[in-house]
Amino acid sequence: MNNLLAPILAIALLVVLFLIERLYPLRKDTRSLLGRLTANIAISALAFVAAVALVQPAVQWALRWSADKPFGLVHLVPLPVWAEFALSFLLMDLAFYYWHVANHRVPFLWRFHNVHHIDPDLDVSTAFRFHFGEIAFSAAFSVVQVSLIGISPWAFAAYHLVFQTEVLFHHSNLRLPIGLERLLSYVVVTPRMHGIHHSQVERENKSNFGTVFTWWDRLHRTLGLNIPQEAIVVGIPGYSRAEDNTTGNALLMPFRKQRDYWRDPDGAVVEREKTPADTNPTRLAE
Repeated sequence: MNNLLAPILAIALLVVLFLIERLYPLRKDTRSLLGRLTANIAISALAFVAAVALVQPAVQWALRWSADKPFGLVHLVPLPVWAEFALSFLLMDLAFYYWHVANHRVPFLWRFHNVHHIDPDLDVSTAFRFHFGEIAFSAAFSVVQVSLIGISPWAFAAYHLVFQTEVLFHHSNLRLPIGLERLLSYVVVTPRMHGIHHSQVERENKSNFGTVFTWWDRLHRTLGLNIPQEAIVVGIPGYSRAEDNTTGNALLMPFRKQRDYWRDPDGAVVEREKTPADTNPTRLAE
């Protein structure tokens, strides 16, 4: 039952966010919801199979291996239990920041991660829409991540729960009061913040890589918050045709010759024509 708790909670939160974002949408839909859901559910289902078959066994092996040594950064010096937990939590999130950056900047990894980004609208159904190939590669990353950090099983379970909750939250199309979201964005990734990351403008796509905490983007100067949501077109220009987002084409896309990602079907580079009125990139735009 303990193994089922996290998936049950994730599905429950997904359903709640899906219903609420229909009532209080942040961005207007540009495509048929039913068509998107069909593709997103199918792609997510294959990702889930890959996670159960590859990622979970790899993580459990790494947790046992590092515990038996003990091995990892958190064991270099004796720490109180609370400090070890906090350090493990932060290092896990920092590692995911680097993994996310790598998926955008390493061409081979981007072929697979792009399947997540070609969704022409962004809502909570996008949250688990990852190519099964990307999930398979993440199994190797997870072994290195868990082993090098030396996180305990209970700390890993706590981080994983927060990780899943945050992924669902910041992918949602939920409109929060701007004042509240600005406060939240000082600590955690929010829907407006991640919406900018899914922009068709390359510079904006390569910003806001954080998963749970926003601190890593601030530290690495990859933060960009000053783009209003109404100015954002979600997706990847080179894969913006309706047929690109069908299940079959999305799954086969990484294995085909790649297009110019940042040119639309007419060959034009998608750029931001106007500089945002608020030029402070660290202040979240409405």
